[in-house]
Amino acid sequence: MEFPQDQETETPVNRPRLFVITPPSFETASLAVSLEDAFKGGDIASVLIYMPEANSKELQTAAETLVPVIQAGGAAALIYGDTQVAGRCGADGAHVDTSLEDVKLAVESLQPAKIVGAGGTKLKHEDMEAAETGIDYLFLGRLDLEEQASPHPKTLSKAEWWSQLFETPCVALGGNTIASVEEAAATGADFVALKDAIWQHAEGTAAAVAEVNAILENHPFEDMD
Repeated sequence: MEFPQDQETETPVNRPRLFVITPPSFETASLAVSLEDAFKGGDIASVLIYMPEANSKELQTAAETLVPVIQAGGAAALIYGDTQVAGRCGADGAHVDTSLEDVKLAVESLQPAKIVGAGGTKLKHEDMEAAETGIDYLFLGRLDLEEQASPHPKTLSKAEWWSQLFETPCVALGGNTIASVEEAAATGADFVALKDAIWQHAEGTAAAVAEVNAILENHPFEDMD
């Protein structure tokens, strides 16, 4: 399964796209409203429902509310760390960052009907091993670290390395500011991921998404034909 295209154009977007990550804890009804508003700001490729401390029941309850909102906005709804919840709630896929064996199991159980993303790698050979499983994207950056204003230097260097050499799309995690999108997009990554920069924007989520897309428009991919 592929990521949905920009609904406004219904054509492939030849530049990085926004990959939104939910806060690790939230009030579901309030977040659903913020998500609906976010889509008014422009293109969002996917939203990762990230609840690392939740049990399966809590995750599924939240996902049953959020997945329809995400899909109505034209984005792929991804579930963090639980392939069974991803299947039960009708999500578009799952994000796995626990182990290579877990990634392999996710690929076997979900593809080709659903998206499987992997992350949590530390070394380049781990990145390549993950890609060899057939994942749909490789996530570069640590979800469990406190966000800084700029992307982590290792995230930037690995994203630049990966985007130049490999076909599997990569996601570069930005910082907690909209300005950090510039550095992440400059690596050539297929997607730029943001957390707090979206949810804590002073003018709301729609304004945040609009600002991100304006930056991403200035980073077209090189024509490889």
